Amino acid sequence: MMLSDCSFIHTENELVNMLGEPSLLAQRKVIDHIDRHVSEFLSKSPFVVISTANAAGLCDASPRGDAPGFVSILDSKTLIIPERPGNKRLDSIKNILQNSQIGLLCIIPGLNETLRINGKARVTNDQNLLESMSVKGKIPILGIVVEVEECFIHCAKAFIRSNLWDSTSYDSELPNPASILSSHAKTLKRDTETIQQQLEESYTQRLY
Repeated sequence: MMLSDCSFIHTENELVNMLGEPSLLAQRKVIDHIDRHVSEFLSKSPFVVISTANAAGLCDASPRGDAPGFVSILDSKTLIIPERPGNKRLDSIKNILQNSQIGLLCIIPGLNETLRINGKARVTNDQNLLESMSVKGKIPILGIVVEVEECFIHCAKAFIRSNLWDSTSYDSELPNPASILSSHAKTLKRDTETIQQQLEESYTQRLY
């Protein structure tokens, strides 16, 4: 079937007519601050996906991970995420400088429900804020400060359908990231083995 032959949804009214209105629980579960439940969730979460967009609306989703509780709570409306060493593309950071809107998906291994946080972000290099997030004596150079506008629990259906935490349900033969990088960056003419060595050096020597 050709994409040109497909029908598409164009308005919210069409969408609601097809799927109906959200339940009262779904409508009323959103809060605008960090309460004790959100605080507890963040204290146990070692992994967050950050969603940003630039001024033109081009979107990006990027993972952040560290020891549980690495997202620090400054007050009931503000949190900060340390920016650890990466590949220096800085896609999320550059987007935030153009467009402050941000979305977070916070995950706890083994728990099918996730925590979603939406708000506005700024980038800081304030050492007084960042010093408390040092690991192995290394202070993050930057941090992402988020002013919370929405917090809510997202239901477990996606994780249940995917069997995400059941590794026995996966194909045992996983993709080879080094091979993919070698193919996608073929103009560099680096073979899979060379890239694999570069990845291992980065993962073992430059986490912090």
